[in-house]
Amino acid sequence: MDNNKKEFKPYIPADKVVPEFTVTALLIGILLAIVFGAANAYLGLLVGMTVSASIPAAVISMGIIRVILRKDSILENNMVQTIGSAGESVAAGAIFTLPALFLWAEEGKIAFPSILSIALIALFGGILGVCFMVPLRQALIVEEHGTLPFPEGTACAEVLLAGEEGGSKAGTVFAGLGIAAVYKFLADGMQLFPSEIGHAFKNYSGAQIGMQVLPALGGVGYICGPKISSYMFAGGTLSWFVLMPMIALFGGDATIFPASVTVNELLVDGPSALWSNYIKYIGAGAVATGGIISLIKSLPLIVRTFKQAIGSMKKNAGSSNQLRTEQDLPFPLLIGVIIVIAVLIWILPIFPVNLIGALIIVVFGFFFATVSSRMVGLIGSSNNPVSGMTIATLLFATVILKVTGTTGLTGMVGAISIGGIICIVAAIAGDASQDLKTGFIVGATPSKQQVGEIIGVVASSAAIGFVLYLLNEAWGYGTEKIPAAQATMMKMLVEGIMNEELPWAMILIGVFIAIVVEILKMPVMPFAVGMYLPFSLSAGIMAGGVVRIFVEKKKGTEAEKKARTDRGLLFTSGMIAGEGIIGILLAVFAVVKIDSKIILPFHLPQVCSLVLYIALLVLLYVVCMKADKEK
Repeated sequence: MDNNKKEFKPYIPADKVVPEFTVTALLIGILLAIVFGAANAYLGLLVGMTVSASIPAAVISMGIIRVILRKDSILENNMVQTIGSAGESVAAGAIFTLPALFLWAEEGKIAFPSILSIALIALFGGILGVCFMVPLRQALIVEEHGTLPFPEGTACAEVLLAGEEGGSKAGTVFAGLGIAAVYKFLADGMQLFPSEIGHAFKNYSGAQIGMQVLPALGGVGYICGPKISSYMFAGGTLSWFVLMPMIALFGGDATIFPASVTVNELLVDGPSALWSNYIKYIGAGAVATGGIISLIKSLPLIVRTFKQAIGSMKKNAGSSNQLRTEQDLPFPLLIGVIIVIAVLIWILPIFPVNLIGALIIVVFGFFFATVSSRMVGLIGSSNNPVSGMTIATLLFATVILKVTGTTGLTGMVGAISIGGIICIVAAIAGDASQDLKTGFIVGATPSKQQVGEIIGVVASSAAIGFVLYLLNEAWGYGTEKIPAAQATMMKMLVEGIMNEELPWAMILIGVFIAIVVEILKMPVMPFAVGMYLPFSLSAGIMAGGVVRIFVEKKKGTEAEKKARTDRGLLFTSGMIAGEGIIGILLAVFAVVKIDSKIILPFHLPQVCSLVLYIALLVLLYVVCMKADKEK
């Protein structure tokens, strides 16, 4: 293995200089960072997870640079995906935490956060994530090449290396984007057919079956695969067909905290009232436990990575004559930037954080950047337990702030601010790791990629505040339109610790359900997220996972199977982006009060929604199978 590492030659040799950090790459990258950031913010607030933007960004850039501009530069394409994918990571970190501030503002407890404060939280978190990742590059990406697979980074490199196919691949992404955009506009814009179908059981009080028939959900299910989708579906099944009927059966006329009316009175509004009053807390306990379990299991990896990082920093300190493909941003510059950001977090009034809070951010930031970088190398970005790391940070930060005298609303806002920065640090560190792995394979200049990552962070940080305000103004966080699952849970945890008002019985039920799931050797996080989210979301995601089963079961050579799967990944990435963009557009319509003017006077029944969703999934299958004809 060691010999393989030493003999590895990138696609573009270290002694060859080709266009890389160009104006074209910067402009396209910044545009994609904003677009994918907004689309993933909408998706994350809807389903509680985001998807990697690296591969669709790479494919779109290849379509523009190679096909439209008639240029041929793999490193320019790599720079575009590096900048573009940063938007998705900033969005992921922001939407898991910052909507909590909007929820408190809606309750009249605090003022709404300013666009500037949201931008600074995202900016500081993003830049810290890049700075913390740079010293880890040598240890994780170079020395562990052949050991850590970095799934998305390696897959993105393969897409870039298959450059001659860029036009057709870009067409697949845009086809998915266009079809999903039209579907979403007809369903939720013109309301031609309902985007959610469901049925409550009269003789099984508390249970309700349903499905959200939206392109993004099918796309998420296909990308995550049948296993992860089924774990989420299992969690939703437990909540909506076991726990909620039990509450209805045994609760009856009882008034159970935190609800202020009886269970029977809650059921007048439908089973979803039980979900919003009780299941959220049980799910929060399960999600928090899943995050902590994943961290405990990662401890040996964390220790090993720290040793490697320190060793590689010492090794690189003495070497000044480096090849182009070995050049990182200077270590003294990184230290200076980290110190400046820590001081700004401490002294700026936007951040209600004392010196201890600023130190917590730096220490936990480097700790979780290390964890995140190692985890994405092993299991990929989609399975990176960013929300679990944020929960651990929030619990620790809230307790520390309370003990040191920063209590009440100031302490709660401070805890969310700390959690928001750490969440973005972890998300960006994981994204930068995948991007630098791609660059390592194709022969990019690491220091230029690291600057590109920072540019992507700056662009998406400037936009994310407007996106969060837009979505809140249109539909409000914590609603069925945008449940904001993680942020709502983080808000509950911080409030409960600060005010000592958590319904601990329900949280502990979730804790022990998560422990049972872990004992049964199932992944806790997707199961817990499925428990927490409405069943209709999990069902829609499961439908996409079922398509992936049919695609993978189809006989053929390994190359044919990979081509089918990859084509589906590109198409579904486009579907997710298309729905996200229309979701943002409909939010604009809602804010400017023209949403009602596009609604049609007639509506198709629920059965038509189901038929159209099945047709969309069949189309996805046909697109995957089309890869066979192209071979």
